[in-house]
Amino acid sequence: MSDRLYLSCWLRDTAADNVLAQFGRMLELFPFSKLAKRGPHLRVYAIDLTEPPAAEHEFLPGAEPAAILEIAREAAHDDSAVLLETFWDLWQLEEDWQLTPASVTLCCFGPAFDNDSSDQVRIDFGLDAKFLPSKGDGARMAQDNVRSLLRLARDVDVALELSKQQLWSESGESFAEVLKNAIHSLEVH
Repeated sequence: MSDRLYLSCWLRDTAADNVLAQFGRMLELFPFSKLAKRGPHLRVYAIDLTEPPAAEHEFLPGAEPAAILEIAREAAHDDSAVLLETFWDLWQLEEDWQLTPASVTLCCFGPAFDNDSSDQVRIDFGLDAKFLPSKGDGARMAQDNVRSLLRLARDVDVALELSKQQLWSESGESFAEVLKNAIHSLEVH
C-alpha cells in the first residue's frame, strides 16, 4: 500500500526572516518541471492549515524563485505556513514509462505556526510508489526517481542551514526499509 513521503528540515535559526530566506534557497535549487503545463500555486495559511488561505497566487510555468519568494514574503507572518504546489519531472507509468510532471508541495512554517513535527521546511513528495521498483523496466525508472529524490535531499542538506533532516513516510515507516523490502521482493530466489 502506498504511503505519503516527506523530507522534513529543521533549521538552526528559526527566526521568521531566516525561515523564509532558507525556503528561498530551497526554491532556487528545486528542479521545477520543464514539462508542466501549469505553473506553481502559492498558498499562505494563517495559524492553521484547516483555515481558508490568507493569500493565494498562481504563477505561470517557468516562474522565477525570486518572484515566488517575494509574494510569500508579502503575505507571510510568524504564524503562517507557506505552501507551494508545483511539479518536478519523474518517470511514471502511464501507457508506457514516460518522464512526466509529478506533483510536489514545498512547505515553509513560521516559528509561531503550530505544526505536528515542528519542522520549518518540508517537501511533500506525494505517494512513495513513484520511488519504489516494480517488475520489468519499472525497476530502472524507480531507480532514476530515487536518485532524483536523494540528490534533492543532499542539495537541500548542503544549501540550507540545517540542524536536522529526515526522510519519512506518513505511516512512520522508514522509507529506506520500505525501499529495501520492495527491492528484495523483486529478487529471484
